[in-house]
Amino acid sequence: MEMAPFIEALRKDLAAVAHPGDLESTELVRRMGAAIEAWARLRLLEAVSQAAVELNAQLPSGSRVDVRLAGSDPALVYVEESRSPPPQADDGLTARISLRLSDALKREIENAASHEGVSVNSWINRALSRGVEERPRRPGRTLRGYARS
Repeated sequence: MEMAPFIEALRKDLAAVAHPGDLESTELVRRMGAAIEAWARLRLLEAVSQAAVELNAQLPSGSRVDVRLAGSDPALVYVEESRSPPPQADDGLTARISLRLSDALKREIENAASHEGVSVNSWINRALSRGVEERPRRPGRTLRGYARS
């Protein structure tokens, strides 16, 4: 979502307030227009983020809308997670482990699991499964060196 048209529309609305021929009010409006850009971008980003939260409440479990920044412009991106079941042992038995977490991380995991509509155990299993998936390595496709920006 390109924010420049919205910012420019705000500047034009603000310029319409200046009294024609009054250099002082014209200069004041010009300076306010320059100052308002950062505030307007922040408010528009907050509105887009709130829209994503409201959309996520209406989406089925396993899918969501993310807000991603492309430069300074936000983009709403639909994300649908794969629903592969966690791997099971060949004999059907379940392994148990003890895991110590900080209270803050435990709360975040519980919130994420609740948001996805699954148990904490299922959420952790999926997260760990994604983390250990074999990613194909492509020999000869490594880029090395230095770059300047």
